[in-house]
Amino acid sequence: MKRLKLILPILLSALLVVLVFFFLPIHKVFTFTEYRTEHPKTYYVKMADEQDFQIRYVHSIFLTDVIESYRVTGQYAIQSLSMQYEDVGIGLPGYAEEEQSLTVNDGMYTLTYENNIIDSFVLFVGDVNAGLAFRYKGKEINLKTYLTRGKSYTFRVQRQSFYQLMKGVNMNG
Repeated sequence: MKRLKLILPILLSALLVVLVFFFLPIHKVFTFTEYRTEHPKTYYVKMADEQDFQIRYVHSIFLTDVIESYRVTGQYAIQSLSMQYEDVGIGLPGYAEEEQSLTVNDGMYTLTYENNIIDSFVLFVGDVNAGLAFRYKGKEINLKTYLTRGKSYTFRVQRQSFYQLMKGVNMNG
């Protein structure tokens, strides 16, 4: 009986530690969550210390690569850094607006944003055979391998618990 009184608090403490670890949001991740659906599925890429990432896609009209560069801020917001492209037209401006600058070097346009910080954005996965990739730490993940064509996803940076990660789909490979 004496032994049970000693073991029981230790077991309860261990169980509490495991539960806290299981449900405490300690993992930094990039998330793609299905948009406008009753039971959204979440896809994620684990974050390391690197704060910069890119999204590369093929423009639907010009069929050339567009590279959007971003940085994660200290508050898990997303700072737009730049957009690089070869042609100007729909969605690819030939001029800079307020708090932007546009440079052209060897036929490549670079639109740079001075202070464009957002919490999230919606990404539409087109139902066409054109590239759409997430670049992080020198690796490129083909988003069309994981995400459903014709659907929209909310992209954000957040902390998630081990339990949330188990319910999602790991795109780290």
